[in-house]
Amino acid sequence: MSAITQKRMKTIYAHSVLILASILFLVPFIWMVSTSLKPLTQVFSFPPEFIPRPIQWENYVEATKYIPFWKYTFNTAVITILSTIGVIISCPIVAYSFAKLKWRGRNVLFVLTIGVMMIPAQVTMIPLFLLFNQLGWVGTNLPLIVPAFFGVPFSIFLLRQFFKGLPDTLREAAKIDGASEWRIYWQIMFPLARPAVLAIALFQFMAAWTDFLGPLIYLTNETSYTLSLGLQQFQNQQGSQWHMMMAVSTLMTLPIIILFFFMQKTFIRGITFTGIKG
Repeated sequence: MSAITQKRMKTIYAHSVLILASILFLVPFIWMVSTSLKPLTQVFSFPPEFIPRPIQWENYVEATKYIPFWKYTFNTAVITILSTIGVIISCPIVAYSFAKLKWRGRNVLFVLTIGVMMIPAQVTMIPLFLLFNQLGWVGTNLPLIVPAFFGVPFSIFLLRQFFKGLPDTLREAAKIDGASEWRIYWQIMFPLARPAVLAIALFQFMAAWTDFLGPLIYLTNETSYTLSLGLQQFQNQQGSQWHMMMAVSTLMTLPIIILFFFMQKTFIRGITFTGIKG
């Protein structure tokens, strides 16, 4: 077998594995969308039917009436957007200082940052609640937003690996031209790190949009609930209405799919460059 034939066989094998894996991941999503368009009598039919007969688009309209869906969507959007902005502001500058600046205790603090990633969230749950309760933040959105402005360990680690891959000659040339450290970061390093910054922004967006435990702990007023709590509320009130619950779930998933669809190239570049340059 020639080298070209072997290369083609490897390519076919790799694509076959990827297609099979993508089908396994897509089946639950397709089933969710399909169920959201079915009549209730068809949800548990056997054998299962992927194509609804008839297609009931009104399931979406009816599902949003059982809970204040649009209010919860607004609450979720506010928390998600503000926490994502916080990550974009805080994480790159901390990661840049770890990667490019030399100061006493840098390595120790970076090790502590990595160590925080290894601590389960359940360990810090009670201390954080007590802290936010003392600050009077329980019952507000602040515990879900403010921590992002102080950095996320995983995002800092990811961006540090990216910044370490950027050549030091860029900083040295800018310093010779009289640029301050802040100007070097903001006008040179930060634009170069755009793919990695957008990647961590997408991570934070998905984490905040789908977060259930945080809102469950800190939000006490029903008017400030997020979509994840609203979905649980819907399940408690209309647990037997599976077609409408799938409609709400589909609407909740839609923004993430749209965002990833438009940012997938930048996201893949950010992850790839971080892995190669680290």
